[in-house]
Amino acid sequence: DGAVWSWGYGGNGRLGHGDEQDQWQPKKIEAFAGQRIVAVSAGQDHSLALAADGALWSWGMEIESDERLQTGAYGRLGQGEVETNQL
Repeated sequence: DGAVWSWGYGGNGRLGHGDEQDQWQPKKIEAFAGQRIVAVSAGQDHSLALAADGALWSWGMEIESDERLQTGAYGRLGQGEVETNQL
Protein backbone atom coordinates (compact mmCIF):
# COMPACT_ATOMS: atom_id res chain seq x y z
CA ASP A 1 0.00 0.00 0.00
CA GLY A 2 3.05 2.31 -0.08
CA ALA A 3 3.17 2.75 3.71
CA VAL A 4 6.52 3.16 5.48
CA TRP A 5 7.18 1.81 8.95
CA SER A 6 10.16 2.35 11.25
CA TRP A 7 11.38 1.32 14.69
CA GLY A 8 14.47 1.46 16.90
CA TYR A 9 16.43 4.34 18.41
CA GLY A 10 14.67 7.65 17.62
CA GLY A 11 17.37 10.21 18.41
CA ASN A 12 17.77 13.14 15.97
CA GLY A 13 14.49 12.34 14.26
CA ARG A 14 15.99 9.37 12.44
CA LEU A 15 12.75 7.33 12.59
CA GLY A 16 10.61 9.95 10.84
CA HIS A 17 7.87 10.29 13.45
CA GLY A 18 8.39 14.00 14.08
CA ASP A 19 10.02 13.41 17.46
CA GLU A 20 13.02 11.71 19.04
CA GLN A 21 11.15 8.91 20.81
CA ASP A 22 12.45 5.35 20.61
CA GLN A 23 10.04 2.88 19.01
CA TRP A 24 10.54 -0.77 19.88
CA GLN A 25 7.70 -2.00 17.67
CA PRO A 26 7.06 -1.05 14.03
CA LYS A 27 5.21 2.29 13.76
CA LYS A 28 3.75 3.77 10.58
CA ILE A 29 5.33 7.07 9.48
CA GLU A 30 2.27 9.32 9.30
CA ALA A 31 4.08 12.06 7.31
CA PHE A 32 3.59 9.85 4.23
CA ALA A 33 -0.21 9.56 4.57
CA GLY A 34 -1.72 9.83 1.10
CA GLN A 35 1.65 9.22 -0.61
CA ARG A 36 2.72 6.03 -2.33
CA ILE A 37 6.32 5.33 -1.33
CA VAL A 38 8.08 3.00 -3.79
CA ALA A 39 11.61 2.80 -2.31
CA VAL A 40 13.30 3.41 1.04
CA SER A 41 16.97 3.52 2.01
CA ALA A 42 17.85 3.58 5.70
CA GLY A 43 21.23 4.33 7.23
CA GLN A 44 22.36 4.46 10.83
CA ASP A 45 21.46 8.13 11.28
CA HIS A 46 19.29 9.12 8.33
CA SER A 47 16.81 7.72 5.81
CA LEU A 48 15.47 8.47 2.33
CA ALA A 49 12.12 7.64 0.75
CA LEU A 50 11.12 7.92 -2.92
CA ALA A 51 7.45 8.57 -3.74
CA ALA A 52 5.74 7.28 -6.89
CA ASP A 53 5.44 10.88 -8.15
CA GLY A 54 9.25 11.30 -7.98
CA ALA A 55 9.39 13.28 -4.72
CA LEU A 56 12.41 12.38 -2.58
CA TRP A 57 12.18 12.74 1.20
CA SER A 58 15.12 12.74 3.63
CA TRP A 59 15.23 12.94 7.42
CA GLY A 60 17.45 12.23 10.40
CA MET A 61 20.86 13.41 11.53
CA GLU A 62 22.69 15.79 9.20
CA ILE A 63 26.15 15.77 10.80
CA GLU A 64 28.05 13.06 12.62
CA SER A 65 28.64 13.88 16.28
CA ASP A 66 31.82 11.79 16.44
CA GLU A 67 34.68 13.94 15.11
CA ARG A 68 36.58 10.84 13.96
CA LEU A 69 33.81 10.23 11.40
CA GLN A 70 33.36 13.78 10.05
CA THR A 71 34.69 13.10 6.54
CA GLY A 72 31.76 13.15 4.12
CA ALA A 73 29.23 13.52 6.91
CA TYR A 74 28.07 17.07 6.13
CA GLY A 75 25.12 17.45 3.79
CA ARG A 76 24.07 13.81 3.89
CA LEU A 77 20.37 14.76 3.80
CA GLY A 78 20.83 16.77 0.59
CA GLN A 79 18.83 19.73 1.90
CA GLY A 80 21.61 22.33 1.58
CA GLU A 81 22.13 22.72 5.32
CA VAL A 82 23.81 20.97 8.21
CA GLU A 83 20.86 20.68 10.58
CA THR A 84 19.05 17.62 11.88
CA ASN A 85 15.61 17.34 10.25
CA GLN A 86 12.45 15.58 11.31
CA LEU A 87 9.51 14.76 9.06
